[in-house]
Amino acid sequence: MKVEIDSFSGYRIYPSKGKLFVRGDSKVFRFAGSKNASLFLQRKNPRKIAWTQVYRRMHKKGITEEVAKKRSRKTVKHQRGIVGADLAAIAAKRNQTAAVRAQQRLAAISKAKSEKKDKEVKKEKAKPATRTATTAPKVSKQQMKGGKGGR
Repeated sequence: MKVEIDSFSGYRIYPSKGKLFVRGDSKVFRFAGSKNASLFLQRKNPRKIAWTQVYRRMHKKGITEEVAKKRSRKTVKHQRGIVGADLAAIAAKRNQTAAVRAQQRLAAISKAKSEKKDKEVKKEKAKPATRTATTAPKVSKQQMKGGKGGR
């Protein structure tokens, strides 16, 4: 005994029951009764009609066997070192007090300032030796390029 499925509602259709509808493109639709055929021909959406199997499947109705939900694993936080510092260095920085951090910052700033001063002093010493005295008149970049000088 071959049992067909209703194209609209999803109900079973037993032999010698129901209607058969063949569309112009030769697609066959089977209906358990005139109600399903009528709703199909009105172009009703079976997903929006509460008693159809499609609706029930979509809205998870009448599932007798409760499927065990997939357990999502709790994320475990691991601490590891990064390129610039290993784990011990990171832990040491985290445990520092604000006063120590401020002191280190001041030391770093004063070191950077002294290095900058040294650089400037070296620059000053190097400048007079490399520079030659030029008595040529000052010429702007525009004039050097051969501009007409605003004419």
